[in-house]
Amino acid sequence: MASLDSVSLAILLGAVLVMAGILSSLLALRFGAPLLLVFLLVGMLAGDSGPGRLQFDDVRTTYLVGSVALALILFDGGLKTRFASIRTVLAPSMVLATAGVLLTALITAPVARYVLDLNWTESLLVGAVVASTDAAAVFLLVHTQGLRLRPRVGATLEAESGTNDPFAIFLTLMLVEFISIGQSSASHIAMEFIQEAVLGAIIGVIGGRLVVLALNYVALPQGLHAPFVTTAALVIFGGSQMVHASGFLAVYLAGIIIGNRPTRAHNSVVTFLDAATWLAQIVMFVLLGLLVSPHRLVSSISGSVLVALALMLIARPLAVAICLAPFKFNWREKVFIAWTGLRGAVAIFLASIPMLVGLSKAYLYFDVAFVVVIISLLLQGWTLGPAARRLHVALPRAERGPRRVELDLPGQLEQQLVGYPVRPKSLYFRRGLIPSWSKPTLVIRDERILTPVEADPVAPGDYIYLLAPPERAEALDRFFVDMPPSAEPDPHLLGDFMVSGEHTLSELAEIYGVKVDEHQAQLTLADYFDIYLDRAPKQGAELGLDTIVLVARNISGGRVNVVGLRLPEEEEAAPPLTRMQIVKRKLADIWGSVAGV
Repeated sequence: MASLDSVSLAILLGAVLVMAGILSSLLALRFGAPLLLVFLLVGMLAGDSGPGRLQFDDVRTTYLVGSVALALILFDGGLKTRFASIRTVLAPSMVLATAGVLLTALITAPVARYVLDLNWTESLLVGAVVASTDAAAVFLLVHTQGLRLRPRVGATLEAESGTNDPFAIFLTLMLVEFISIGQSSASHIAMEFIQEAVLGAIIGVIGGRLVVLALNYVALPQGLHAPFVTTAALVIFGGSQMVHASGFLAVYLAGIIIGNRPTRAHNSVVTFLDAATWLAQIVMFVLLGLLVSPHRLVSSISGSVLVALALMLIARPLAVAICLAPFKFNWREKVFIAWTGLRGAVAIFLASIPMLVGLSKAYLYFDVAFVVVIISLLLQGWTLGPAARRLHVALPRAERGPRRVELDLPGQLEQQLVGYPVRPKSLYFRRGLIPSWSKPTLVIRDERILTPVEADPVAPGDYIYLLAPPERAEALDRFFVDMPPSAEPDPHLLGDFMVSGEHTLSELAEIYGVKVDEHQAQLTLADYFDIYLDRAPKQGAELGLDTIVLVARNISGGRVNVVGLRLPEEEEAAPPLTRMQIVKRKLADIWGSVAGV
C-alpha cells in the first residue's frame, strides 16, 4: 500500500505543479513577465532548495519529456506557418539557422574558456548549447506582447527559430561524442550532418503527406482527428531519431506540409495542439526548474553572467551581421533580429545531454545554460516590444481579431462554416461589404436562426455564418472588426494614372472609358478590392477591370487608399530573369511539387 500511496502522491504533486504553472501565467500576462521564466521559477520553488523540498534528479525523464515537448512545439509552429509567407526569406533564415548557430558558438567559446576555466572543446560545447534561439520563447513572447512585426522580419524570425534547433542539437551531440570518445574526423562530422539533414527532410515531407492522405481518406470518428495528428507527429519524430535522422527537422517540415494542405478537422487539430504544446511547455519548464540547484549556481554565477552578456551583445549581433550581409536587410532590422535571439528551454534541454551521458563538468554546462536563459528572458524578453517600436519594425497594432467560429463540413474540403458577431463599426455593417468568394448562410438573432433574407438588414449584435474556403477564412476577419480611421488622400487625385480609393467605378468608367457592370457602378475602388481580392489588400496587389489593371498604391486603415491604373499601352516586356532568379524559381517549383504546397 505504501508504494500505491507514493504513486498517488506523485500524481497529486505533479498535477499541483502544472496547475500552479497555468495559474501563474495569468499573473505573468498581467504584469508582462515572460511566461517561460515563471514556469522555471515554479519548478525552482518546488525543488529541494525551495520551500517545496522535492528531491528530483531524474535527468532521463527530463530529457524524454523535453524531447516530446520540443517535438510538439516545433510541429505546432510548422502547422501554423504559411509557406507563402516564409518562401521569400528561406535563404536568410537557413543561413541564420546553420552558419548563424555555428558562428554564435565559435564567438562565445573564447569567453567561456577564460571565464569558466575550460579547454577549447568544452568551451565550444558551452557555445553550442546556448547558440540556438528558442522557437517557444520567440513565438510566445511576440504573441503575448501583442507585436505585429513587419512581414519580412517576422517571417525570418519564425523560420529561423523553427529550423535552428536541429543544427544546434547536431552540433551539441557531435561535441559530446568528441569529448566522450576523444576523436572524430571532419569527414565523419560532415557525413553525419548530411545524413541527419537529408533523411530528416525526406521523412518529414513523406510523413506530412501521408498524414494529409490519412486525414482526408480515412473515416476517423469525430474527435479523433486531433489526437491522431499529434501522435503521428511523435511517430515521425521517433522514427527519424531511430534511423539517426533529425527528428526535430522532420517534425517541423511535416507540420508545414500538413498546415499548408486542405485537411479535415484542421481547426480542431490546431486548437488541440495549442493546448498540448502549452501543457508540454509548462511540464518541461517545471521539470527543468526542479533540476536547478541555487546553491550550485553560486560557484559559477559570475562566469555564467559574462557568457550571457557576451552571447547577447557580441556573439549573436556579429553572427547576424555576417549572415545577413548578402541580403537586403537594413540596419534596424538586423539589430532587432539580433536582439530577438531569445534563449529558452532548448538551451537547458541541450545542457541536459552531457548530464545524461555522464560527462565531467556536466552540471556546469547546465548551470551556465540556466543563467543564460534567465538573463535572456529578463533582458531581451521584457524589452522586445519597446525594441520593436524604437527600431520601427513593429507595424501599428490592428485591433484583435473578432471571435471567429469555424466549423468543418463533413464530406468535403472546399468550404467551411465561419461565424462572426456583427459589430456596429465593422466594415461589413457600415458598408455591407463581403468578399465574392464567401456566401452568407444563416444569421442568429435573439436565439433565433434566420436566413440572410429573413434577417435583412443585419443588426449589431447578430451572429452571421458564412461559407468560405478554409485557407481564406482568416481574410474574413477584417470585415468584422471595428474600422480604423483612414487617412484621406487628395480628393483631386483623379488623373495621371493615380486615383483616390474613394472614387467610384462609374467615375472611373466615365473618364477612362472602361466598361463596368451596373451592379458595380456605385462601388468605390476600395470596395472593389475588398470584394474581389482573395486576401487582405497589400501594397502592390492587382485586380483587373475591363482593359485596365488596378494596382494598390497605398493602404490605410486596412483598405486601399490610393489606386494606380495600368493602361494597356503602359505594358512593357518584362526584363529577362537573371541566372540567380532562374535558379530560385526552379528550386521553388521543385519544392512545391515535392512538398505539395
